[in-house]
Amino acid sequence: MKDFLPFHLPDIGNDEIDEVLKSLKSGWLTTGKQTKKFEEKFIEFLGGDIFAIAVNSATAGMHLALEAIGLKKDDEVITTSYTFTATAEVIRYFGANPVFIDIDPYTLNIDTTKIEEAITSKTKAIMPVHFAGLSCNMNDILKIAKKYNLKVIEDAAHALPTTYKGNLIGTLESDATIFSFYATKTLTTGEGGMLITKNKEIADRCKTMRLHGINRDVFDRYLSKKPAWYYEVVAPGYKYNMTDLAASIGIHQLKKQWNFQEKREKMAKIYDRELMNLPIKLPPRSNSDKHSWHLYTIQLNFSKLGRDSFIQKLYEYGVGCSVHFIPLHLHPYWKNTYQLNASNYPHATEVYNNIISLPLYTKMTNNDLEKVIENIKKILK
Repeated sequence: MKDFLPFHLPDIGNDEIDEVLKSLKSGWLTTGKQTKKFEEKFIEFLGGDIFAIAVNSATAGMHLALEAIGLKKDDEVITTSYTFTATAEVIRYFGANPVFIDIDPYTLNIDTTKIEEAITSKTKAIMPVHFAGLSCNMNDILKIAKKYNLKVIEDAAHALPTTYKGNLIGTLESDATIFSFYATKTLTTGEGGMLITKNKEIADRCKTMRLHGINRDVFDRYLSKKPAWYYEVVAPGYKYNMTDLAASIGIHQLKKQWNFQEKREKMAKIYDRELMNLPIKLPPRSNSDKHSWHLYTIQLNFSKLGRDSFIQKLYEYGVGCSVHFIPLHLHPYWKNTYQLNASNYPHATEVYNNIISLPLYTKMTNNDLEKVIENIKKILK
C-alpha cells in the first residue's frame, strides 16, 4: 500500500550517520572510545552518583543484573505477567522461577498491593516493568524490598526519559535499572541497552561478565602503546558488549531525548483531545511526572467492535498498529511450565483483550496523526 502509515519509524539524522562513518573510518568498530563516551554521556543525562554499563540488549542487561545480585537455581523473582517475555526469560536462565502477579487496572503496571502476599522464603528480587513509559509505584516497591531484604531490578525498556516523584528513572534506590535501545524505543541504537546502578560491586561484576568474564577491557589491551596482552578470566561470562557503531548512534540520540519526549507528549495530547469522546479508554498518565510516551495505547472496553476486527480495519485503511502485550500467562511456555490460569490475572487478561497501540513516533507529521484519528472515528462510527 503506497500511503501506508507504519506503526513505527526510527528518527535517525545526519549527526548519527556522520558519527557512524567516523567510527567506521577510525579502524575501531567494537567496544571502545565511542562506547565509553556513550556511557559517560548517559551518566550526565541522568545525573547522580551512578554507573552505566552499555550492553547489546536490555535482555543482556537484565541477565547481567540478576547474575550480579547472586540469583541462583530455585530462587524466585516477583514480576508482572503483563510484559514482554524477556523480563521473565532472564530469570529462567538461572533455573530460578518468576512469580507473576496481576497489574493495576489503571496504570497497567505491577499491582504493588499484591507483592507482599507473593513473597516466600525463596524470593530474591522484585522486577517492576514501567509499561509504555509510565513509572511504577516505586516508593511502595522499594519499601517492600527493604522490609524483606529483597533486590529491585527495574525493567525500564519503555522508560527513557520517565520521572517518578520528579526523579528520572535510573536514579532511584533500586539495585539496577535497565533501558532498551531496540529499533522501536525512544532512544535507538538498532539493538542495545544500558544497565544503570549505584552499587560499585554490581557495576564491576556486570562490566566483567559483559565480556567473557575477562578482568580487562579489550579496548585497553589492543590500543595500548605498551605490551598489554595479558588478561585473566575470572568467571564464565557472556558476550554482551555494545559496539562502537551502535554507541555512535546512541550518543546523538541521547542529545535529542528531551526534544523527542516533548514531540511525543504533544502528539499524545492531540490523540487525547480528538479521541476523548469516543467509546474507548485512553492511556493512563501521571499529573505530576514525565511520561516517556514510548507507547500510546487505547482500550476498546466500551466499543461493540472487537479488538482484532478493529486492528484489521485500521490496516485496511492504511494505518499500522500493534498490541502490547500478550500477557505471559497466555503463552504456552509460561502457561504450561507454571500451570498459570488467566482467572488469576483478570486485569491483565481484560486489558489484553481490548488494548491497541497506536502509531506514536517523532517522524510522524500532523497529516499522519490526522489519518490515524480520522480512521479511528470512521471505524467506531
